Amino acid sequence: MARFNEGWRIQIKVIRALTSRELMTRFGRQNIGFLWIMVEPLMFASLVGLVWSFLKAPTNHGMSVFAFVATGYIPLTFLRHSFGQSAKIFVANSSLLYHRQVKVFDFIIVRVLIESVGAMMAYIFAGIVLAFFGLFPFPADIGVLVLGWAIYVFFIFSLCTILAPISEMSEVVEKLVPVSVYIALPFSGVFNMAAWLPPNVRDALMWSPLVSGMELMRFGAFGTVVTPYYDIPKALGVSLVCLLIGLILSRRVRRTMTIT
Repeated sequence: MARFNEGWRIQIKVIRALTSRELMTRFGRQNIGFLWIMVEPLMFASLVGLVWSFLKAPTNHGMSVFAFVATGYIPLTFLRHSFGQSAKIFVANSSLLYHRQVKVFDFIIVRVLIESVGAMMAYIFAGIVLAFFGLFPFPADIGVLVLGWAIYVFFIFSLCTILAPISEMSEVVEKLVPVSVYIALPFSGVFNMAAWLPPNVRDALMWSPLVSGMELMRFGAFGTVVTPYYDIPKALGVSLVCLLIGLILSRRVRRTMTIT
């Protein structure tokens, strides 16, 4: 047990060090630094919200269009950034593998951690600003909102553990990583609630942890205004399977890597 605790303590230190290094490398000390990771999803969601407000009524299905867009597009930008940052992540950081305590898996953890914190900050900030203008309700159930976000992050993390090693195996796969974001859109729950879909389509989408996570987040935000559909056992099961595949692939790639 003591050996496990010591190993866990070392890995936490490694992740902290890698996080600090990643933040300095990507954002430096100039201007607003790390806050840029929050600004992009905010700008993206705001512009889409404005377009939707002009094309549709200010409210839709009892929800503010701005609030609906914010709860969908900010997690979507997190997905896009995480997928993009996972490509060629091992080769880019291969020199750090000289240190015995650093593992290839740590690189994925750090990238997804940074993106998730930035997206979470953007989500909270957008909610506060929209609430000030009466466009976003106080969360009906913060616990459910956090649960949905955790499921969403865990699944994206598990997918990144697959995308990272296969992008090292083939340059073609690396080029297809940005395309994977658009492939994921129909299965993300961004554009609609599951309750608005035909039962057969809704049942099929329950295999997507993204949909379950999004439904829980919106239920936590809007409460009884929405009728959520989710399947937590399926979401966790699919995520764990993807994580296992990713671990196997990452271990295989690590064996073939040359430390420079």
